Amino acid sequence: MPPPNRSFTPTWHLPGRPWSVLVREQDVVVTRGATQQVLAGPSLSAISVRSRVLPVVQVTTSPGARLRGLTPGHARALTEALRRLRLRVDLRHDIDVADAWRQHVDQWLTAALEHRRWVTHEQREALVSSRPSPSAALRSAEWHELVEILAVPQLQALRLLSDDLRGRVDATNERILELELRERADFFTRIEKSPLTQEQARAVVTFDNRVQVVAAAGSGKTSVMVARAAYAVHRGLVAPDRILLLAFNKAAAEELEQRVRARFAAAGLPHEGIRATTFHAFGLDVIAQATGKKPRPAPWLEGGQDLEMLLRIVDELRDSSPAFRARWDLFRLLFARASDDQAAEEPDHWDPAARRAGFHTARGETVRSHGERIIADWLFLNGVEYEYEKAYCHDVADREHSQYRPDFYYPAVDVWHEHWALGHDGRPPAEFAGYADSMRWKQQLHQSHGTRLVETTWAEIVDVTGLESLAKQLTSYGVELDWNPDRPRAGAPAVKHEELVRLVRTFMAHVKGAGLTRAALDARLAAGPERLRTQRTRLFLDLYWDLHAAWEQRLRAEHFVDFEDMLVQAADALEAGVVPSDYDLVMVDELQDASQARARLVRGLLRGPGKHLLAVGDDWQGINRFAGADLSVMTSFADWFGEGPTLRLQTTFRSPQAVTDVAGRFVAKNPRQLRKDVVSAQRAAGGGVSLLRVPTAASVPGAIARHLEELAGRVAGERPTVDVLGRYHADAKLMPSRVPRELDVRFRTVHSAKGLEADYVVVPNLTNAQLGFPSRIVDDPVLRLAMADPDDYPHAEERRLFYVALTRARREVLLITVVGSESPFVTELLNDGAVTLHGEAAATPPVTCPSCSQGLLVPRTGRYGEFLGCNRFPRCRHTGKATTAAAG
Repeated sequence: MPPPNRSFTPTWHLPGRPWSVLVREQDVVVTRGATQQVLAGPSLSAISVRSRVLPVVQVTTSPGARLRGLTPGHARALTEALRRLRLRVDLRHDIDVADAWRQHVDQWLTAALEHRRWVTHEQREALVSSRPSPSAALRSAEWHELVEILAVPQLQALRLLSDDLRGRVDATNERILELELRERADFFTRIEKSPLTQEQARAVVTFDNRVQVVAAAGSGKTSVMVARAAYAVHRGLVAPDRILLLAFNKAAAEELEQRVRARFAAAGLPHEGIRATTFHAFGLDVIAQATGKKPRPAPWLEGGQDLEMLLRIVDELRDSSPAFRARWDLFRLLFARASDDQAAEEPDHWDPAARRAGFHTARGETVRSHGERIIADWLFLNGVEYEYEKAYCHDVADREHSQYRPDFYYPAVDVWHEHWALGHDGRPPAEFAGYADSMRWKQQLHQSHGTRLVETTWAEIVDVTGLESLAKQLTSYGVELDWNPDRPRAGAPAVKHEELVRLVRTFMAHVKGAGLTRAALDARLAAGPERLRTQRTRLFLDLYWDLHAAWEQRLRAEHFVDFEDMLVQAADALEAGVVPSDYDLVMVDELQDASQARARLVRGLLRGPGKHLLAVGDDWQGINRFAGADLSVMTSFADWFGEGPTLRLQTTFRSPQAVTDVAGRFVAKNPRQLRKDVVSAQRAAGGGVSLLRVPTAASVPGAIARHLEELAGRVAGERPTVDVLGRYHADAKLMPSRVPRELDVRFRTVHSAKGLEADYVVVPNLTNAQLGFPSRIVDDPVLRLAMADPDDYPHAEERRLFYVALTRARREVLLITVVGSESPFVTELLNDGAVTLHGEAAATPPVTCPSCSQGLLVPRTGRYGEFLGCNRFPRCRHTGKATTAAAG
């Protein structure tokens, strides 16, 4: 309420005419005898109270009007009343403007609520940007003071200038959502074959400019996309020919198209003009529209033929360029087994004769470090005779030192060689206690005995330059080098050409998908961590750019484009406005598989006002990084596409709760995965996840056969589906030769099973082998250069792949491992109590290794009989008595 009128008169009698000052809501009335003067607006500055010996009220517009007789207290009260009046007058413009804006906002939100039209982020921000700017008087005023001097409507208008308008919009949208879900319940019940859940319907109605839907496996994301398209047409929000659905493969696009056609027909809605297509097909059309010529994709891009073509290019370059051949062989034979952190190196071999864990060399011995393996393999490939850790020619053992054994000895020239564990900073790892003192002692021995010593460091060797220096030192002593990359090996096999080609193709997918140039990669390298700025990395980049150029030349010669080119060129055309976006509603499936080029294409489609994006995906199923997928497109959705709500589909219609819980807890251990609390819609309890441990790898097919026979006995008359999911195609050899006729059994790789489901799932090769699960083929550090957001969590992508395998099951999952070769995933699941032991092994559960906590104790036989050892041997060398624990 505004303050009441307040009158001020002399406190004591003075000779002369009586006077009064009446302070009203918008003006002041000064009365002197029979004379009355009204002061308002700018003329209010004419009246003031001055304090001398006694207070005096002075009105400058009335000569001689010096009004006396106020006490100091009343004078202060009049001064305050005048100040507040002037403030009210000064705020009149703010109030008028704010009130008009308040009415505009109220009318706008009322209309949105009345017509059930979602207030989009774009519309909300337009309202926010139209908010009047407060005057200096309003900015300096205290709110409690405004409450005392202004009416409620005035306060409401002013409050809106500083209040959270976004909150009001959100509240309006929540009310619209509530009303739409209630008033259109029949639509949401009938638009799909099964009624939409509350989560699904909410995602349909939330018709904002940018909406991300994080969807759990089997949560019905396709239903959301189809229903949203139908809702948009049904409500008149978007015309059918302005709706685009983008999928990642032809099968998914065809499914979307069929579902749209069928469900729109069932609902009596027009579907003509709605387009469901793949990114690649859409990209081709955009390029054709921009250039007038529709490009043709190279026929050798799918089904693994891209790797075959790249391998053919490698062969051609090796035949035509001795320099390329030398660099390719150098990287493949010596540096392809990546290691950029010597402290994190783990042994991969055990030498029973020397009783030593280490790294297996081409010649067949076991050396102590990855750097020593590079040297040993280089010496072997150059035909250099050497002895590893030969006893020094002088007896130097004492109380503090055992007999000295240098790393390498070259008998033909009587030269010793020490390889020091020194990093790029010239220091050994911090955990190598006493290493510097030992190093000085060894160097002094050679000086005092006059023996010739060659020295290398870990940093030099992994930087490639160390081998060049070593070659100069050895040849100066008379060692002859005879490089032969095809020299027969008795020990560790060489990295295959196909493996290196796969790395190059993955690197290429990220480089081309992100539009990276050679200069951009060089800049990333210069700004990257020191351990990546090595000659090894530059050697790989030199090889890559040679192959990149040859790949591009092959495309141009045959007038083809590859998939990355299609997406990048289409994105360029859309971003530049060369091709306008003809769609107002764009929906993207499987956002977790989007590359940066795909993200740019989508962003280009959203140029201009009135555009809507719905992107659905599951970061827990992000398993296509090898094909150029960049998970940060999903995890940094707002950075790519703009602000908008993130919704979740957390009800799965596929897997029982027991399977869902195991899979969810497992994958969510990586803190970078988006949080979901997945609940199964299945009422009947499923069999969950069980584990079968077999004695040998050769036992796996028989174990699968017995499991299938047992299943067939349990489900007589049903003919359920069973998927045997391998980490690699090579796991197909684990399939039994015969399967029960009562079952529909198929082998798939986990990657190819993405998006599919089966009643029962068998994962047959959960071992710690090179091609086990998780795969021990580690990502090469050079991929960090091309990827925007690498994930350093251990086995990050393999964990997501395992999640995909588990969540294909509608009923239960059987995991199979081999005793003594259990996968680290098996150990983790057992430690978490997440799996049930299957078969006879259930009576003797395995025991976790007390030393490393990552392995299991398994029975072994040695020189002194049976014992228990860690299955991570030789990385962990814990042993115990066979009677102390059950090994399973």
